[in-house]
Amino acid sequence: MNKIQQNSLLLVNSVPLREVDGQLGLDDQTCAGLVRWAENFKRLVIAGPALPEHIAVQQQNSSTAGTKWQAVKDLPCADQLELVPLPYAYKLRDFTKVYAKTRELLNEKIQQNQYLCFVIARPIGDWGGIAALEAIKLRRPYTAWLDRVEYEVISRMLQSLPLKSRIKESLHLPLMKRYQRYLIRQSSLGLFQGQDCYQAYSPFCKQPHCIYDVHTKKSDQIDEPSIDLKIKSLLSNEPLRICYVGRAADMKGPLDWLRVVDRICKAGVDVKATWVGDGPLLLKMKSLTQELGIADRVNLVGFVDDQSKILQTMRENHIFLFCHKTPESPRCLVESIVSGCPIVGYESSYSQDLVSQYGGGAFVPMNDWQKLADLVVELNCDRPKLSKLIREAALSGQFFDEETVYQERSDLIKKYLT
Repeated sequence: MNKIQQNSLLLVNSVPLREVDGQLGLDDQTCAGLVRWAENFKRLVIAGPALPEHIAVQQQNSSTAGTKWQAVKDLPCADQLELVPLPYAYKLRDFTKVYAKTRELLNEKIQQNQYLCFVIARPIGDWGGIAALEAIKLRRPYTAWLDRVEYEVISRMLQSLPLKSRIKESLHLPLMKRYQRYLIRQSSLGLFQGQDCYQAYSPFCKQPHCIYDVHTKKSDQIDEPSIDLKIKSLLSNEPLRICYVGRAADMKGPLDWLRVVDRICKAGVDVKATWVGDGPLLLKMKSLTQELGIADRVNLVGFVDDQSKILQTMRENHIFLFCHKTPESPRCLVESIVSGCPIVGYESSYSQDLVSQYGGGAFVPMNDWQKLADLVVELNCDRPKLSKLIREAALSGQFFDEETVYQERSDLIKKYLT
């Protein structure tokens, strides 16, 4: 029998590990999260799939590149961390080959650590669910963490998939839903990211809690002089500045976004639109700007890996325009209100909840890009109203900083898993 190390957290997720300068590493934002976890736990054991180098190189050379990797040995909490590489096995054949040995390894780590937190997603390849099955067998309490409604995301994107993938995913979806619900029912605590996740999963959980993915600090929140400067530019009839930060992928609705820009241009709005982010649809976006005749109004920046520049872009813009098409909990909306940039886009429980108390957002039904364009035109015509939204967004953003949210989720884990 392994001895349990007190005040230790085992986190099993689907965030890939990669070799960085001869050492295991993670993406920079996950590393920032580890520093916060380490403020609340004496020891952290992080288990995730080891990204094969040939796949990492393919991703790096593709239009979806953009991950900034960091060796964990360079983190201030490095002496508190243990990384456990797991097989990268998202194909059934690969998964079945390594299943027994990996489950044995997870059993060992579960018995060594006091607190358990597992990210639940797909049955094949995502080891958080397998760790949960092992914890159930060992009668150990665990936290089920879900960051998006995976079966809904896949369901809404089915039509864009090749026929073979569409058939496979259609057969897979009912199994995924039952699998997730079973693991949630058996958990002692559920951490569900954003209101869309919370509404989908909380009915099946003993202790459900809504959390947020935040990587901004209190020092990142927009200051009063910057708010005043932004509002002054609005009231001085400067061009309307709108932006978006995220991947140019189907689920983000980039082509709807451009159609909104086109419609508001045709309505006579003097607008400057900026999209920050790379992705598989970026070339199609560039082509569509030419086709619509709005290339001089739209700046497709591409990938930016400096968060301070991203936040500055949000601080300088009047509207954060988004066209998200799936029930997820994108961090960019949090960063936007932290930056005093009102969120204007397709409504969802997540976006509405972010500004439910103090305001700072305006929404239209999903996929109605014409109505979204009309809303932007309306806000441009009523700039005092838009100025009010800017102040409300900044107020709503004051409640989102990583120190606070990691403290809260750590406290919940210790409360319900003790």
